[in-house]
Amino acid sequence: MPFPRPEAVLVAGNISHDILVRPVEHFRWGAANWVDHFGEDMGGNGSNTSYAMARLGLPARLLGMVGSDQRGDGVLAKLNSAGVDTRWVQRSVASTTTTIVIMNRAGDRQFIQHVGASHEVFPEPYSFPPDVTAGITHYHQANIFALPNLRRHSGEQLRRAKAAGLTTSIDTGWATDSQWVETLAPAFPYCDLLFMNEDEARATTQRDTPNEMAAALRDLGATDIILKLGPRGCIVYDGPSTTHIPAFSVTAIDTTGAGDCFAGAFFAALHRGYPLTEAARLANAMGAMVVSHIGATTGVTDWDQTLRFAAHSPVAESLPT
Repeated sequence: MPFPRPEAVLVAGNISHDILVRPVEHFRWGAANWVDHFGEDMGGNGSNTSYAMARLGLPARLLGMVGSDQRGDGVLAKLNSAGVDTRWVQRSVASTTTTIVIMNRAGDRQFIQHVGASHEVFPEPYSFPPDVTAGITHYHQANIFALPNLRRHSGEQLRRAKAAGLTTSIDTGWATDSQWVETLAPAFPYCDLLFMNEDEARATTQRDTPNEMAAALRDLGATDIILKLGPRGCIVYDGPSTTHIPAFSVTAIDTTGAGDCFAGAFFAALHRGYPLTEAARLANAMGAMVVSHIGATTGVTDWDQTLRFAAHSPVAESLPT
């Protein structure tokens, strides 16, 4: 069955101010590291995903929280410049979530985060009032594990979204405390589409191969699954169908935000009537553009440029899945 075309998406997720440092190959206490790049930009799973959606022409509305500080002003300004509806982003006396993103030359990252305002948002399951859901047809939870309150009642929040008439999705993120099943299993029965990367799926299921992971996730209650495989592309598990979509061949500089923008592009393609597999191909294109730049959203372009990239860029050699 085709996934319903999203008219507009309500995204719930963390919003961050990122400090980007590259390259750092080793940490040495008591010594200095000289780097080639030091910059600041917007980050956060909710903000990255909604930004990519809006840049690609999909109306996006964001739920989250930032501080009443200059960093909060800055990330909201960037979101608004892309067309994201931020009217329901709350302001806190706590500082805006701030993340130091340290990269090596291979594009691997380490995050040092001050959670700040993200500690406070969603103290109770969201009620999805009509003024917020007006015109919205889909609800997306971006990184359950980044928001301490949301992870406690993500299942109930998704249930309420379904009761409000919305289709739903989750992009899981990483559980630093390894409470994968405890957090995700209550949410899966109310999730129409699950996004996970390979490391997250392996940690959740304790399985080794993508097909084994997908089967185990379905045993936990998941239905349709998009499994992100990094340089090997992604696999779409759509009912009984399994389709591997190869990645595009690029040199990865910084993988920050690639998964978030992948999800944003995926829904932007569905919004334009593309089937799941073609949406996944265009999401791979967006992921490839993002990892080619420093910063979570620096590589995000508009719809026409994304189509041109997908049409003219080489596809990576198919790797084992």
